[in-house]
Amino acid sequence: MSRLPMLPAEPDDPALAALFAEVRARGWQVPNLYRVLGHAPRMLRAWLDFAWPLRLDVQASRGIRELLILRGAQVCGSRYEWAHHVPMALAAGVPQAQVDALNDEWRNSALFSAPEKAVLRLADEVTRGPGASAECIAALGQQGFSDTEITELTLTASFYVCVSRFLHSMDVPLEDEYRHG
Repeated sequence: MSRLPMLPAEPDDPALAALFAEVRARGWQVPNLYRVLGHAPRMLRAWLDFAWPLRLDVQASRGIRELLILRGAQVCGSRYEWAHHVPMALAAGVPQAQVDALNDEWRNSALFSAPEKAVLRLADEVTRGPGASAECIAALGQQGFSDTEITELTLTASFYVCVSRFLHSMDVPLEDEYRHG
């Protein structure tokens, strides 16, 4: 159970109702995460304005970003993020075998390309903290990622650490439809 009350998916507050309607208009259900963040509608607005461009308006491929997010979720122990992003990763073309191999052995796995391993290293370093090393950032460039992509990937890894910390702090429950396995 969440440490703050879960707000209804159809809230009375007009500002919050408009935000939730915006989420639904994108074809998504209102996740429990937003039903807790909604206690501060202006913060939820800022969250959406940052999260959606990271997800939808970047140069780095969706598949590589989903690998990054999944590895960060693993390192943080965030079942919520993992459950939400496995379907997104698969939809983005990440093979199930790669999802299954995302553990501490990814460094030696032939399933991941050198660019993917550079991104997974970024996920590990940012998530474990305090941040990515100079060598890690240089390795991304050496693997062909542009400065824009390196920025996007680093922001994505950093943002999802924030997501995980908030989920854990508020003990946000996983939605029923994600409770398989």
